[in-house]
Amino acid sequence: MDRNFQDRFLEKWTRYFAGAELPIGFYYSDTADRRNRARIPRGHRCIIGDLAKVRMGRPLCFDAGTIGCFGGKRYLGFESALAPDFEYFLSCGIPGKLEGERYKKSPDLVKEHLRHQKPWKAPGDYIHFKRFDMMGEEDQPLVIIFFACPDVLSGLFTLANFDQADPCGVFAPFGAGCASIVDYPYQELQSPEPRAVLGMFDVSARPYVPSNVLSFSVPWPKFVRMVDNMEESFLITGSWNSVRRRIKKTGDRP
Repeated sequence: MDRNFQDRFLEKWTRYFAGAELPIGFYYSDTADRRNRARIPRGHRCIIGDLAKVRMGRPLCFDAGTIGCFGGKRYLGFESALAPDFEYFLSCGIPGKLEGERYKKSPDLVKEHLRHQKPWKAPGDYIHFKRFDMMGEEDQPLVIIFFACPDVLSGLFTLANFDQADPCGVFAPFGAGCASIVDYPYQELQSPEPRAVLGMFDVSARPYVPSNVLSFSVPWPKFVRMVDNMEESFLITGSWNSVRRRIKKTGDRP
């Protein structure tokens, strides 16, 4: 990452969002830093819980063997196959065999949903997560992820829509917590006008984030535009100043 850009964002974030948690970012590579490798999971482990460490400043990298959830492997691009009877798992279950999460009304509806969320292959063997201030010049993030309270989200949402006429610069698709911060925003990189993704509505992932926090994930090109627009946007107005003071007073740190 360009150091000047990094410093510029950090200065603006402190000025307009003082007290708010710094974002994290991710990128892929074919090599791993041994110091940052996630441990091999023992049984099921949600990657959203692992990212709490990244949010506190500890970089982590994962491969297919260190992601402790079959959904995480799929939505981070390391696995295309679904778990057996997934359409029942996400819906009504199978009596005496499989408990259903009941996130969709029927197995057929799950199958239809999956046509809108196709698997993809990770562009590297490892996915690296780092907090924004921990990134070096060698790190090239693809997506920037904010974990934020409603006041901070209001600023991010409005800034994401600041330079476009289309009112849908942000969308909130159904999916797993990890899908909302990796899968969907990564796919948006293919669009000439990538959208930000509001997420962390996944009931199964909610226990791993504070009760007042959602995620806001921004493809890198859109993030750069948002940073460039900060000083001519609503952030310099009295309206935002009222919100900014409340953010500074209450914060939104984990």
